Amino acid sequence: MRVTELFYSLQGEGILTGTPSVFVRLAGCPLRCRWCDTKYAWDFAAGTDHALPDLVEQIDRWPCRFVVITGGEPLVGPDAKPRSDLIELTGRLRALDKHITIETVGMIFVADLPCDLMSISPKLGNSTPTESQLATTHEAARLDRDALAALIESYPCQLKFVVDAPQDIAEIQELLGRLPSVNSDRILLMPQATTPQQFMAKAPLVAQLCKDTGFRFGQRLHVLLWGNRRGT
Repeated sequence: MRVTELFYSLQGEGILTGTPSVFVRLAGCPLRCRWCDTKYAWDFAAGTDHALPDLVEQIDRWPCRFVVITGGEPLVGPDAKPRSDLIELTGRLRALDKHITIETVGMIFVADLPCDLMSISPKLGNSTPTESQLATTHEAARLDRDALAALIESYPCQLKFVVDAPQDIAEIQELLGRLPSVNSDRILLMPQATTPQQFMAKAPLVAQLCKDTGFRFGQRLHVLLWGNRRGT
């Protein structure tokens, strides 16, 4: 399995914010979000190959039950199909009684994954890059309502939306209206930010939008603590 990063930190986002967790960042993503803070994980050839037994052994060295499988896009392989070995990896982690979070865009449905929290971050129009060729590819792939619906119905989940401006709310509400119901305390609005200064500048706007909609404020704890730094 191709891994770009393996590290121990605090979960920075979602309902488990602040929880000590081991992060497994898999290589490769079909999308090209303009504000992505892990562009080094876009390439499916990035990082290094790990045999699954060795990878699981390294994960288990940390004194931590919580494991976050992230990316890139962890559900999708270089052939645009479900990533090979992911079911085996999560199965091996479940056998060690690990709590497994999978952080995904939600652009593909994968069944039968041992997963305690499917952390779904659908990409809004604010993610589309400005370069025309990249924008065309990105727009064609960023949203699959059928895949999102299947993930929501099949796994314990949270939905995280990156908010860049007030008009993003209409897009979020339109999408939610076409998906299975998710409790409002599992829907999080996160300020679009890669530095503490950007986060604090945008946080009051997002806080007000949460008050207006009843959605939950999504923290970016890793941004506040360490900024845009790898391995955090």
